[in-house]
Amino acid sequence: MLQVIALGGLGEIGLNMMVFETQDQILVVDAGLMFPEDYMLGVDLVLPDFSYLRPRKNQIRGIILTHGHEDHTGALPYLLPEISVPVFGTRLTLGLVREKLQEFNLHGKAELIEAAPGQTLELGPFRVELIATSHSIADGVGLAIQTPAGTVIHTGDFKLDPTPVDGRRMDLNAFARYGDQGVLALLSDSTNVEQEGYTPSEREVGRALDEVFHNAPARIIVAAFSSNIHRVQQVLDTAAQFGRKVIIHGRSMESNTRIASELGYLRLPANLIAGLDQLDQIPEDRLVVLTTGSQGEPLSALARMARDEHKQVRIKRGDTVVLSSKFIPGHEKAIHNLINELCRRGAEVIHEKVSEIHVSGHASQEELKLMIGLVRPQYFVPIHGEYRHLVRHIRLARQMGIPAENCFLAEDGDIISFDEEGGFLAGRIPTGRILVDGKGVGDVGDRVLRERRILGEDGVVVATVLVDQASRALQGEICLESRGFIFEEESQTLLQAAKDHLAEALANLPPERRASVDALREEIRITLRRFFKKAIFRRPEVVPVVVEI
Repeated sequence: MLQVIALGGLGEIGLNMMVFETQDQILVVDAGLMFPEDYMLGVDLVLPDFSYLRPRKNQIRGIILTHGHEDHTGALPYLLPEISVPVFGTRLTLGLVREKLQEFNLHGKAELIEAAPGQTLELGPFRVELIATSHSIADGVGLAIQTPAGTVIHTGDFKLDPTPVDGRRMDLNAFARYGDQGVLALLSDSTNVEQEGYTPSEREVGRALDEVFHNAPARIIVAAFSSNIHRVQQVLDTAAQFGRKVIIHGRSMESNTRIASELGYLRLPANLIAGLDQLDQIPEDRLVVLTTGSQGEPLSALARMARDEHKQVRIKRGDTVVLSSKFIPGHEKAIHNLINELCRRGAEVIHEKVSEIHVSGHASQEELKLMIGLVRPQYFVPIHGEYRHLVRHIRLARQMGIPAENCFLAEDGDIISFDEEGGFLAGRIPTGRILVDGKGVGDVGDRVLRERRILGEDGVVVATVLVDQASRALQGEICLESRGFIFEEESQTLLQAAKDHLAEALANLPPERRASVDALREEIRITLRRFFKKAIFRRPEVVPVVVEI
């Protein structure tokens, strides 16, 4: 029997992590993170729940990474200290992972094993071939996972790019070869399933960049994802073509371009790169600044430029700012605020809504149909997408002739099993999301998020009550202090009414409840929240403090 379980990536964008289990042996594909959603106040990162793997760590034969994006690799620094297993990936993927592990002081402590497209790995009952794919990062692969139950194809993130920037085309012949041999199940990327037709080639961005560089009267500031090495290459090539120097700025951009250059994935034209200390020495119509911050991240270099808080680069009239990336759902407000600030300082801002300055790295409908047609699987499982994406992808698979009963609409934690009788959903395992806040991992849950939301929306009231330890009678006046709730100086009447109401409620408590500090705290909290809701339609977080004297 083969069991396939998603610990993340089925029902959300990001958090990608799949478990394959047969003959008491486990293979893990990817270990990604997700950036927090709007309601996750104060949270830095979201990780898959590793609980299923911890008691089975001795059964894990390895982790195979499909590519170097953080939504497929970012959980490794949190997983590997607990579960030390070999990690397999292509050269660039492991180069980026190695840099990330170094940030966590894990350099040299993880077993990273390089594998190339076309290579086959023997991992216990799993025989896995890496298949070259095209994506918005170089060196991505899909996987042909051969098991005793049959072959499973995992596409990874992919698109069919006929004219890739690095000349490395997707190995469609390998997918077709497995289709001819017989494929048990296809697990296919669903991210862009709502987009009709074909995803444009990355080279289309180069044409848009040509137009931008041709028309720009002064400095050009390009913000892009630092992992999109093909995009970085096109910016560098276009800058060289127009005789401009390039300043690479931002920690991740500097790091990733260095790694890609050292590993041979990025070509740096001679005499092209300049340092930030040369900013004032280069004529403005001969300068490009390549940086990060295209999603409006508040601490990014571009955001600091937009707020006029950057020490070296100040946005001014005549500057052309290019946001060469997708508006990621959930980041729209931050991006729009960034664009407004840049425009306010006189910059011309070019982004995907007004120019072909970005193309997706994911397959659109016709490419997804082609993948199904090449592989011709017996069973189909859409992966990497929100629930609506998975539903739409199944609809596409049924159009391609796969029976409805052979399409599995699974979510994180669902167990997809294959045995001699066929494929079926075989229950669930407990799973969820682990929130990272600063150095705390997993110590923030729903209750903390709910309290943070209340604090953000209605503020906090601290109520201090003095109680005689012997008689349990109230002593002195109740003290109410608030933050983010009301102007205390202008609301003394309301606060005094709240104190009087609370004093009356506590005086009427039965003696046995007044004897309990916990009961007093609960009465204070409930009474004040009800009072404020009735009086001004607000429900602040109430922090009761009971002092026995």
